[in-house]
Amino acid sequence: MNTRVSKIKKSQKESLLRKEISELLQEASLDNPQLQGLSASRVELSADKGIAHIFFFLPEGEGFFEKKLEFLKLFKPSLRKALANRIPGRYVPQLIFRYDNQLEKQIKIESLLDEVKKDFKDDES
Repeated sequence: MNTRVSKIKKSQKESLLRKEISELLQEASLDNPQLQGLSASRVELSADKGIAHIFFFLPEGEGFFEKKLEFLKLFKPSLRKALANRIPGRYVPQLIFRYDNQLEKQIKIESLLDEVKKDFKDDES
């Protein structure tokens, strides 16, 4: 299969998984308050699409996510079963939950760039 087509299909499946997982967690949080505030920020599938890394970003930080992770692990079998009912396909990937620090890195880089920009303007004056 064309690599471009396979990348597009992989990206579509990642997007679908992110959307469905976020919806399922939102529905589950009505019954289980420990899952409140969790929403998948991105999903990365392995090359064979057998493993899905689900990334979560919480404004409260990684420590807060670690507390929620225990409840996520308990909810994982139910989540996979619900995904199997919602997503077309033969297999539902194994789910691995991770904290998404990509936004924090982006904010840090932007602040460093702002400092450099400010220093550059000061040097020109």
